[in-house]
Amino acid sequence: MSVNRILLYYSLCPLPDPQAIALWQRALCERLGLRGRILISPEGLNGTVGGEVGALKQYAKTTRSYPGFREMDLKWSDGSAQDFPRLSVKVRDELVAFGAPGEVEVGTGGVIGGGRRITPGELDRLADEREDLVLFDGRNSWEARIGRFKGAVVPEVETTRDFVRELDSGKYDDLKGKPIVTYCTGGIRCEFLSALMRRRGFEEVYQLDGGVVRYGEARQDSGLWEGSLAVFDGRGAIDFSSQTAVIGICDVCGGSARTFVNCSDPACHRRLLACDEHVRAHDGGGLRCPDGCRPDRPGHGGGRSAGPGTDPAASRGPFSEAVS
Repeated sequence: MSVNRILLYYSLCPLPDPQAIALWQRALCERLGLRGRILISPEGLNGTVGGEVGALKQYAKTTRSYPGFREMDLKWSDGSAQDFPRLSVKVRDELVAFGAPGEVEVGTGGVIGGGRRITPGELDRLADEREDLVLFDGRNSWEARIGRFKGAVVPEVETTRDFVRELDSGKYDDLKGKPIVTYCTGGIRCEFLSALMRRRGFEEVYQLDGGVVRYGEARQDSGLWEGSLAVFDGRGAIDFSSQTAVIGICDVCGGSARTFVNCSDPACHRRLLACDEHVRAHDGGGLRCPDGCRPDRPGHGGGRSAGPGTDPAASRGPFSEAVS
């Protein structure tokens, strides 16, 4: 019986011909029967793909044959190709859509001027030694609703494009003299975020190497992380042990929740956090915004919606421009 997994990865290096890389990646994935999302830009490669383990290993080996991708870090998790609706390979101006193309430079060694990478163990030691340590969430704010580092600063951003505005607003200027550890799902968003912060006068900036995924692998639920980790595929979220706490609050009833769904009104599709009972209501086509649908509200139209003839459960889960 075949074993299936999901592979999360990125590699930062200048790419002179992103379109050629995209054609190569699409052909490779199609030949191996993989599905997922791959973004390519002049800054490098960022992807998450699912499929049979042997096919994923062949994919990783072949992709690493490209000189700029030789050091590509791999993160494995439970799942399969069925957690993705299709194979998507896209070329973008920015590998992570901060809306600041050209502000952060990528060289052969990765992002130039980013924060120093620290391991999960180094993060724990730093937290013990520095009372003024700031954990800074580099994800969309809605992701933190189901899981985050204890006491973390969670910027009010609905998408990655909101970060530059937030940093320039002055809200966080009081943190510029403190040690800051940025974190995100798999590490790539903080490669760029930490550089953007340093360019704005934040003096002591670190980035959690490998992101929350790597921290969860090392500590499960015994460390500074609490709750589930939102992921950008059909799983919606992953837990690091059987003891993972449910910290999310259902938008409808206030009960414990860890599943994102979309409002059942086809004109709305606002992202909602739902308990098990209201997930079932959603799958039956009967979950609406509890306080009425408003198109100007954050999260409106922000999730993935089920197309005609699809299982209503397919509209669960957070989906955005970033994959890690």
